[in-house]
Amino acid sequence: MFSECPHPRPHPRPHGHINGIGKELASILYAANAKVYLATRSNAKTTAVISEIRKAHPHSSGELIHLPLNLDDLSTIKASTEQFLAAEDRLDVLWNNAAVMVLPQGSTSVQGYELQYGVNCLGHFLLTSLLHPVLVKTAKEDLQQRGNSVRVIWVSSSVADQVPKPAIDFANMDYQSPDEGIWTKYARSKAGNVLQAVEYGRQAGKDGIISLTLNPGNFLTGLQRTMPKWQVALFKLVAQDPRNGAYTELFAGLDESITQKDNGGWVSPYGKLEPVREDLRDPALGRQFWKWCEEQVQPFL
Repeated sequence: MFSECPHPRPHPRPHGHINGIGKELASILYAANAKVYLATRSNAKTTAVISEIRKAHPHSSGELIHLPLNLDDLSTIKASTEQFLAAEDRLDVLWNNAAVMVLPQGSTSVQGYELQYGVNCLGHFLLTSLLHPVLVKTAKEDLQQRGNSVRVIWVSSSVADQVPKPAIDFANMDYQSPDEGIWTKYARSKAGNVLQAVEYGRQAGKDGIISLTLNPGNFLTGLQRTMPKWQVALFKLVAQDPRNGAYTELFAGLDESITQKDNGGWVSPYGKLEPVREDLRDPALGRQFWKWCEEQVQPFL
């Protein structure tokens, strides 16, 4: 998969907690001599992970670069993208990989959004919107060579399949009337990622960009840090090696069998294209959620 790549290519990848799948993904890419931007909140933790990956692959000619990114504060994201764009003039694959999950009730982002909507949906939406021009530029450059190589990957979850209908309740985005359970809130945010992937594929496909969403699988990562201990214990019984989740993300981001016909598609573990749940492919719902996201991030563009 990597041997045909003639030179290190930028692979910026937002990731809130650089462990688990994100760490494995970065390690595999770096071992294949890729240039990888790790966009995270924690400088100290990311620096330690970068050092660990470099030691594991001493002969790599790739690069690992930390890009500060705080997805729960929309006012800070533009500065992160400006820092990236000051250093790079192309972007091959954007993995929207960061997430928060099943947080204490009442958790909100800096701007006051329910935190899972704020980070999982709005943070990634703003980041992708700000990076869209460089994605388009890169896709045009690559069209002459092979095409289908520039991609945006919206990491969702299996819980998106269990979200109640309608998947997005536009009359209750702040969960004030009525409130909902923490797992339902998480499922709605992950369904939001599916809607974003499908709609972005509709819009950006004409520019040569492929947009996919995926379920990486079940893994014990930093996402479970807020879960009760008994739930974590149960989760360990079904959790798999995070490296397998990285394989799912690598397939979505790099596999050459994926073409424009797959745009807006769903990738299941560990590299299988499947149909998106029917209501999450509804163009009207996708456009409505996209418009809502646009309205929320407009002041921060």
